[in-house]
Amino acid sequence: MSRKVLVVDDEKLIVKGIRFSLEQDGMEVDCAYDGEEAVEMAKDKKYDIILLDLMLPKMDGLEVCQQIRDFSNVPIVMLTAKGEDMDKILGLEYGADDYITKPFNILEVKARIKAIMRRAGSDHDGKEKAKTIEVGDLRMDCEGRRVFIAGKEINLTAKEFDVLELLVFNPNKVYSRENLLNIVWGYEYPGDVRTVDVHIRRLREKIEANPSEPKYVHTKWGVGYYFQA
Repeated sequence: MSRKVLVVDDEKLIVKGIRFSLEQDGMEVDCAYDGEEAVEMAKDKKYDIILLDLMLPKMDGLEVCQQIRDFSNVPIVMLTAKGEDMDKILGLEYGADDYITKPFNILEVKARIKAIMRRAGSDHDGKEKAKTIEVGDLRMDCEGRRVFIAGKEINLTAKEFDVLELLVFNPNKVYSRENLLNIVWGYEYPGDVRTVDVHIRRLREKIEANPSEPKYVHTKWGVGYYFQA
């Protein structure tokens, strides 16, 4: 089955170029040119990945990202003409999985899409994993990529799930922020370790009863993060 991609950008030439290139790789590509249209299309159809421009008419990319996160965990890559770190981090704060700064090389875009889709498949490193794992009130369905706390499903982004899965399957092992960045995002990822901190904070807000006194994802000060079994 071909992968379904939604490209959202008000610059039609950029959209046309991305669409042509992705279709050459056998992907099915839909396009939206403003924020409201993007949200409606994401509701109506299941996509494998969304490329989302930051600056859009009617609703900006961050608001679109936030609204889509209310009903979907689809991987979202922010396209931004702004190079400041805070804009990149802010994109991740709103639930984006990755970002690419304009002007970009289409080969980089395609490589990033393929890497994200690989990671969004179920296994990180090919090793056999239990289909479900339970620790206290936490239950992870690794095949379905779903997480439940006390029986209630928690809506995690693809990257949040990846971070939690790695920690859960390696209980009490402390991972430095650099390690997590390299394993989950890949060595080619251009972001920095603050990306990891943002995701850990968002993860705690979702799975911990009291994020400031975590039960599951702990900090080893000056070293990194670990999952307490």
